[in-house]
Amino acid sequence: MKMGLLVFMRNLLLALCLFLVLGFLYYSAWKLHLLRWEDTKYDKLGFLLKLDSKLPPELASKYANFSEGVCRPGYASALMTSIFPKFSKPAPMFLDDSFKKWARIRDFVPPFGIKGQDNLIKAILSATKEYRLTPALDSLSCRRCIIVGNGGVLANKSLGLKIDDYDVVVRLNSAPVKGFEKDVGGKTTLRITYPEGAIQKLEQYEKDSFFVLAGFKWQDFKWLKYIVYKEKVSASDGFWKSVATRVPREAHEIRILNPYFIQEAAFSFIGLPFNSGRMGRGSWTHNIQREKEFLRKLVKARVITDLTSGI
Repeated sequence: MKMGLLVFMRNLLLALCLFLVLGFLYYSAWKLHLLRWEDTKYDKLGFLLKLDSKLPPELASKYANFSEGVCRPGYASALMTSIFPKFSKPAPMFLDDSFKKWARIRDFVPPFGIKGQDNLIKAILSATKEYRLTPALDSLSCRRCIIVGNGGVLANKSLGLKIDDYDVVVRLNSAPVKGFEKDVGGKTTLRITYPEGAIQKLEQYEKDSFFVLAGFKWQDFKWLKYIVYKEKVSASDGFWKSVATRVPREAHEIRILNPYFIQEAAFSFIGLPFNSGRMGRGSWTHNIQREKEFLRKLVKARVITDLTSGI
């Protein structure tokens, strides 16, 4: 039972850090500063107490002339800032060769940092040599992004073409695509996962997508090194279930998600107990409820659309 809750919480936490990634994508495309509302009351985490789908006057005026469905530069970041003024983007989305300089992640063990993983990460990055999205995506002044969840909420909705119309499509773990394109689309920009969640059948991988590791434990980084260097994966490395032994991607198509986003999602956004920077302690039920409530807040404020599962 405890292992099931751990897996559930891990997947929820992964989804939350992706929402931070989306904020990063919009923020890096266009910087926008808003005046704080003087008469607004915030909760103890810094969120607006009352959220709705109405735009603040500043946003309504700025984006009044944009047509429905058109990419609105800085919109997601600005709306996020209006309901959570502490929102910022002080870190790159993927770890790069400057990872040792980031104090926010250097002193925490996975999943909230990289403590003890320096040599493994250095070896991985020396092979991948790429730390960004594609040049075409990086050149866009505005990116429309979507996260597609793993549940059955999209079944028989025929939203595949609408999903594929986004610039960046993010999928989690082993969420299937082949055979379900009508409902979930066929495009994948980023597939973010960890060893136990990765697709094990090579034929189920998309043709073009980045493979992104969200490291939750030290074994995950060791596993990724095996994958990058095409070495034999050891089944005795402490995994709680079978893992993929191969990933059909070249080194330059592999990335490591910056643990900063997991850390920020857990402590700043959800307000989980700090527990000396370690995952897996405290009240499981209470923690999961906090994660669900945070997702509902973002859906209600229309920062994200309800295309994820179980919220």
